Formats: sequence, structure tokens, C-alpha cells
Amino acid sequence: MKRKTKQPGYFSISVVAKTYGIHPQTLRMYEREGLLTPSRTEGNTRLYDRDDVARLESILNLTREFGVNLAGVDIILKMREQMEKMQLDVNELLKAFRQVLVETVDDGEIKYKNSLVKVSPKTKVIRLDDVEEKA
Repeated sequence: MKRKTKQPGYFSISVVAKTYGIHPQTLRMYEREGLLTPSRTEGNTRLYDRDDVARLESILNLTREFGVNLAGVDIILKMREQMEKMQLDVNELLKAFRQVLVETVDDGEIKYKNSLVKVSPKTKVIRLDDVEEKA
């Protein structure tokens, strides 16, 4: 693991514990359980960055406000991370779809010849080929 040096925006275990009204051992336990992964100095001192603190706030909110145990917190945080990753994947897919859509535009008109369109059962379906032949 790459060690980070102490910079602005990093907090010691005592500062974080005091700020959130928890014992430093609680922070160490969260680390043992894999819920938090603070950076370490060369002297092995824990340093919490803003992301660690935000994650701690989520942990405390889940445990204090909702009574979720640590196993549940772990599952919820992992699911949240998966959902965020999936959202990024969906955004990339939409971006690629938009690009393909732009590339398929022909003289300002999208080619619909082989497109699928959802219709209600009462709707009369007409193939575009039939319309083009009659015109």
C-alpha cells in the first residue's frame, strides 16, 4: 500500500475520534472489520482523509440512526459502491449510445428502417417499407 505523507486535509485518529464522539478503539475496530482504510505515515500513524471521514459519517449514521450492525453496514456500503459503479457504467453506455445515434443521422433524419418500436396491442402496425413503396 502506498503511504501518504501528512498533508492538509488529513486528520489523526485522535482528532477524528474527538470530532465524532467515538473512542479511537472504535476507529481501529472499523479498520479491522474492513469498513475504513486510513492511510499510514512512515511511522505507521493512521491518517484519515476527507473520503475516510465521509465514509465514517455513513457508518455512524447507519449504526446510530438505523441500528444497523457492522455486517449490515459492510453490505450496505459495498452495495452503494456497486451502485455507483453501475451508474458510471450506464453513463458510459449512454454516452456511447448518443455517439452512435449521432453517427447514424443521415441528412438530419434518423434511419428507422430496422428499428423496433413498442406499440399497444390495439395499434395497427405498418412497416416503413410499405409506406416508402406507396410514396
